[in-house]
Amino acid sequence: MKFVYDFHEGNKDLKDLLGGKGANLAEMTNLGLPVPPGFTITTEACQQYLRHGTQVDGLSSEIDEHLATLERAIGRRLGDSADPLLVSVRSGAKFSMPGMMETVLNVGLNDESVDGLSRQAGGNDRFAWDSYRRLIQMFGKTVCDVPGHEFEDALHEAKTAKGVTDDVQLDADDLRALVGAYKKVFAKHTGHEFPQDPREQMDLAIAAVFRSWNADRAVLYRRQERIPTDLGTAVNVVAMVFGNLGSDSGTGVAFTRDPATGEQGVYGDYLSNAQGEDVVAGIRNTLSLADLERLDKKSYDELMQIMATLEGHYRDLCDIEFTIERGKLWMLQTRVGKRTAAAAFTIAAQLVDEGVIDLDEALTRVTGAQLGQLMFPRFDLSPSPESSSPDSITRGVGASPGAAFGEVVFTAARAVEVAAQGRPVILVRRETNPDDLPGMIAAEGILTSRGGKTSHAAVVARGMGKTCVCGADEMEVGRDSFTVGGHTVREGEVVSVDGTTGRVYLGEVPVRPSEVVQYFEGDLDPANANDPLVAAVHRIITHADEKRRLRVRTNADTGTDAARARRFGAQGIGLCRTEHMFLGDRRELVERLILARTDDERNGALAKLQPLQRADFLEIFREMNGLPVTIRLIDPPLHEFLPSLEELAVRVAVQHEHGRRVEHDEKLLAAVRRMHEQNPMLGLRGVRLGLVIPGLFAMQVRAIAEAAVALAAEGGRPRPEIMVPLVGAVQELETVRTEAEKIIAEVVGESPVEILIGTMIEVPRAALTAGQIAEAAEFFSFGTNDLTQMAWGFSRDDVEGAFFWRYLELGIFGISPFESIDADGVGRLVKIAAEEGRAARPGLKLGVCGEHGGDPDSVHFFHEVGLDYVSCSPFRVPIARLEAGRAAVQSDGSDHR
Repeated sequence: MKFVYDFHEGNKDLKDLLGGKGANLAEMTNLGLPVPPGFTITTEACQQYLRHGTQVDGLSSEIDEHLATLERAIGRRLGDSADPLLVSVRSGAKFSMPGMMETVLNVGLNDESVDGLSRQAGGNDRFAWDSYRRLIQMFGKTVCDVPGHEFEDALHEAKTAKGVTDDVQLDADDLRALVGAYKKVFAKHTGHEFPQDPREQMDLAIAAVFRSWNADRAVLYRRQERIPTDLGTAVNVVAMVFGNLGSDSGTGVAFTRDPATGEQGVYGDYLSNAQGEDVVAGIRNTLSLADLERLDKKSYDELMQIMATLEGHYRDLCDIEFTIERGKLWMLQTRVGKRTAAAAFTIAAQLVDEGVIDLDEALTRVTGAQLGQLMFPRFDLSPSPESSSPDSITRGVGASPGAAFGEVVFTAARAVEVAAQGRPVILVRRETNPDDLPGMIAAEGILTSRGGKTSHAAVVARGMGKTCVCGADEMEVGRDSFTVGGHTVREGEVVSVDGTTGRVYLGEVPVRPSEVVQYFEGDLDPANANDPLVAAVHRIITHADEKRRLRVRTNADTGTDAARARRFGAQGIGLCRTEHMFLGDRRELVERLILARTDDERNGALAKLQPLQRADFLEIFREMNGLPVTIRLIDPPLHEFLPSLEELAVRVAVQHEHGRRVEHDEKLLAAVRRMHEQNPMLGLRGVRLGLVIPGLFAMQVRAIAEAAVALAAEGGRPRPEIMVPLVGAVQELETVRTEAEKIIAEVVGESPVEILIGTMIEVPRAALTAGQIAEAAEFFSFGTNDLTQMAWGFSRDDVEGAFFWRYLELGIFGISPFESIDADGVGRLVKIAAEEGRAARPGLKLGVCGEHGGDPDSVHFFHEVGLDYVSCSPFRVPIARLEAGRAAVQSDGSDHR
């Protein structure tokens, strides 16, 4: 098996094997672009290393062979003290994981070759010693786990002693002394001297990059982005080119379009006299590419030409890293760039207009999760009668759009701690680094005083859909406060950050609906909105509606919810929960039903409830006129409508203590004790209630039928569907159906109303006997919440807080099965029920009404299984519409994960 590939041997389609970075370096090499020579060690070598803990047999000799080729191409040898070859050792997984894994630059330098490097640079001692100190720092932190802050402290001490504030103000002697200080830090933590053998440096760096695949931050990022855990990372060994040779050198990151807004034009950051990670790290504030044009027009013009070539070749926004070495431009990386949700929709529509892609492919370039981000509220900065519009305290670069407020915190650990208490936080840092990832995930927004749109904070925030403002350089960030304009903001105080404008406000700023929500509400005409984002969303979701096979319904229990869902594009109601109609003032009637001792008492309580239910259903039928409405008969145990056993016991005990007796409370307590169950989820609920409590289901069926007849009499077209919950055996459904059909026939009479009767499939036995149950059901709706609980043996209310975090940590789950369908287990039950149900009753209508109906990945699964519709909350209806369209046209397009 081959484990090492020269750049000229690969291409962009080999990401599984060469990782994204290696595949794209090979592609650029094949395009004839200026790429430093190098080679890629495959993900398969990484997988075997992680599996066995040692380098795979034969890898060392393959590296020797490709290193020799690299040395011939450059005309220098690794380890040659007089004229040394230096290399970078960089990670590169199939999916972009910015900053999550390791990179080591300047590998090959040692005490002898540092002078040779200086001679290569024309006697530039400062450059040589700067490169050496960078190697010790990166190697120590990455390969040997030396605390990075100790290197930073030594650097800070050197600048303080010199009386300067910037690294570039240190001269060769300062940097030579700093190398000595770094070596002491290295030896103190490792117990040995910094390795002087260049090949040993390279081998140790390669192993460290392999191990970084399982670093805590990498594992956390993969979990956040749903990236498989078994892919491994490739390793790229590349001849070094240097941006820190002087003012005619530098390094930069560029995008072929604005990754924050999608606006056309070239965007990027450049640092002169800098190396590798300096731009992304955000340690120094950067220059724009327009400044590069002024500093080095020849390199700028060549970069513009290359960027146009790459965007045309990849047919998408490209993210590019480059270095200029003494006026010579080198391309170090390209990839399809991460972008905000707004940019994703805007760019997809632009590329259609430009004739680069068609609407089908545009649909695959956006996601439901991105659409969901666009529906979050925005700040309302208009003055109100009570107050004027808020004043911003500072402004930075709007790096990732959105509106976020929260308590200010200054460390990732504190962000996690405060967020776990249910309080929103804004993470404030000078600049973020990969170790801040847990805090970035926990925070509502991120604010940094350094960096730009290509900094670590900006790139990671855009990938996660987090609001982010970078480069607010008026801020002085301390350990537990920041100061701006003479005002000090301390930890725990609330600020609001606007990731679109880059403005920061004191306190909590009011919010308003986003323009995208206004569009879905019908308040914004996309043709007249003068907003390219709204126009792009309209165009793409309209195409999704034309392409999708799955219909999208909503879960709604009130007329208000039903009306909003219909405005959002719902094609009916897939779940109307009748138990929600028994709360509030009606709870007393439920108590009377539970406490009833005779048929007359029970019938009296039901008679009071029936007209209330009829009015509820009529309101919903009116809002959904002409569309199907699936009404689930009462599902939860009746004791859920009563006070808790503990509350009632205390109340009665207190009454007795004071010599009082309240007969009603004592009866309630007796009823609750009588109905108490050890495991209510598996107890008297669903269809069992209808079979055990006479008249309960009959009252609901009559109310549904009467409401439908009433709307038909008004000239409407009701389409009710009665759903019997928790059926496990066909006999249960047959019993309820027989009674329901009699009532429906009696109420409907000559009216044109038709009422379907079906069931929820939420018990594993129902899924496994679906062929039998279909004989008595006109539709199935999969209740995937309960089906997941019963298939896994989980009580959701108990397990999510108790141990799911550990299951996610161990990789037992990639994501909670309550968030996204467990395709192998619960999904198999759905597939069995769908196939056997339709075999018994061709044309059986199939849908899903659990929370999975609005989950993007789950929607794709339900499309593949052949369901007719999904149902979700009103807010998620547009997301499900988009994902249903994507499922219908899914192809091997760009992967923007």
